[in-house]
Amino acid sequence: MKMLFFILLFLFPTVVQGEQINNTPKNVIFMIMDGTNSDVITLSRWYKGSALSLDEIVVGGVQTYSLHSGITDSAAAATAMATGKKTREDMIGMIPFLDKEKGLISRPTINILEAAKMKKMATGIISTSPVQHATPAAFSAHTVTRNNYDDIAEQQVYQNIDVVLGGGKVALLPMSSMQTNIKRPIGIGSNLPLYRKDGENLIQIIKEKGYHYVESDDQLKQVNKAKVWGSFADEDIAYEFDRKQLAPKQPSLATMTKKAIHLLSQDPNGFFLFIEGSKIDWAAHKNDPVGMISEVLSFDSAVNEALEFAKVDKNTLLIAVTDHGNSGLTMGNMYTKQAYYKLPPEKFVGPLKKAKYTLAGAMSMLKDDRSNLKEAAKAYGLYPLSKQQFKQLKLAKDIEAEMVEQLSKRANLGFSTQGHTGEDVFLYAYGPNKPLGLINNTDIPKSIASFLNLSAFNNLNQLLFVDAKQYYEDKGYQTKIDLSDKDNPTFIAQKAGNSIKYPANKNIKVFNENVVELEGISVYNNHKFWISIK
Repeated sequence: MKMLFFILLFLFPTVVQGEQINNTPKNVIFMIMDGTNSDVITLSRWYKGSALSLDEIVVGGVQTYSLHSGITDSAAAATAMATGKKTREDMIGMIPFLDKEKGLISRPTINILEAAKMKKMATGIISTSPVQHATPAAFSAHTVTRNNYDDIAEQQVYQNIDVVLGGGKVALLPMSSMQTNIKRPIGIGSNLPLYRKDGENLIQIIKEKGYHYVESDDQLKQVNKAKVWGSFADEDIAYEFDRKQLAPKQPSLATMTKKAIHLLSQDPNGFFLFIEGSKIDWAAHKNDPVGMISEVLSFDSAVNEALEFAKVDKNTLLIAVTDHGNSGLTMGNMYTKQAYYKLPPEKFVGPLKKAKYTLAGAMSMLKDDRSNLKEAAKAYGLYPLSKQQFKQLKLAKDIEAEMVEQLSKRANLGFSTQGHTGEDVFLYAYGPNKPLGLINNTDIPKSIASFLNLSAFNNLNQLLFVDAKQYYEDKGYQTKIDLSDKDNPTFIAQKAGNSIKYPANKNIKVFNENVVELEGISVYNNHKFWISIK
């Protein structure tokens, strides 16, 4: 019998090898650069002076529109890419739902990270924004509005994600634990509440759940295995061009990416890792080209880390994309319409390379009385300054707007808006089952699900998000929603002396006094509770 086995092994080696490949853990790394249009990719390449890592893996384009608009917001865009379903602005992991009693409301729908967890894969999320911000939230939480930071943070903690790295410490702590001297960074998106309204200390919960809780690059380096939660900033992580000087204890996006891959790849079941380069969008809202380039290059360095791993692993699907355009940045403006063909790349990037800091970094230097205005302007690349230019800066009501306008004019750049734009964006991918050509953003999680053999992952909604009232009343229970503590809603079902409670935003039910951990989290949409029955 042994002799027959060795003969078959010799005659059919590819069969055995094929079985080994099929048993190899599958991994997915999904990366989003928030709010990035095509011209800033080009500009960043010229600024760098060589090819981007992204250039190697460009494979197509992505349509970004939302359910009701040709221009999406980050919440709807991320929800589409996390769940495969279009939705309305501001919704996080939720889709419109017509209820017989309540009318048009919203209901949660499973995301690809949750589906990966159901497959017993390791999971992780990384962002340079607060991890509670819209894009990472859509891959880890469910709420009717992106502004429910308390709910998002609590859900993320109770999702039992293996690796969480980014900003957003303020969303984890109650007032009694927070310092009162938090200095808010300058930039779109810096609007988290300064403490949790429900009084819960989620950092304590994180530690009780067995996470390594870290707050610096040095501490992250000491971690050798998951689970790890890194809160490296009260709100957002510094722009990469500013980080080494202004926030040296914070890790770069590339560092976080490399560490997360190292930790997650130890799992024999494979992993799903979501990564966002968040602040390209924030700089774009300010029309700050230096900040935009800073974060594109930061993101590209993270892509390089992911790509190097995927090339060696050979069973990792890497997808990178932007969720939507922002600012309408153009190389060329109304002043260049007659002489655009005489402008070498240096005419665009030369003035930008004079900047030592991004707009946010330069503004962090500026004193309240503007007595050091020239120094701050120089840090942003605005030198030499003519008397007229300096006068315009001194008299400007919006100093940020004046600074970016002066720098953009020097760099021959144009901006059409300080908001989002609706163009198709580039699709970057590498590895098995990669999507190709022009696709819709809802196609991305479907490609991932197919690669992971989760082609029917939306059917898991029947296990993770069940209408609690209908489920228990069909079993003869009396039900109610307890809102006596408005910041901690609870669903209660009672029958024959037994009581079952589901606190919102947690993955537990309390049967009489016994706590049972569930696969999914309980979601309250201001009308109904949705619970996990697994």
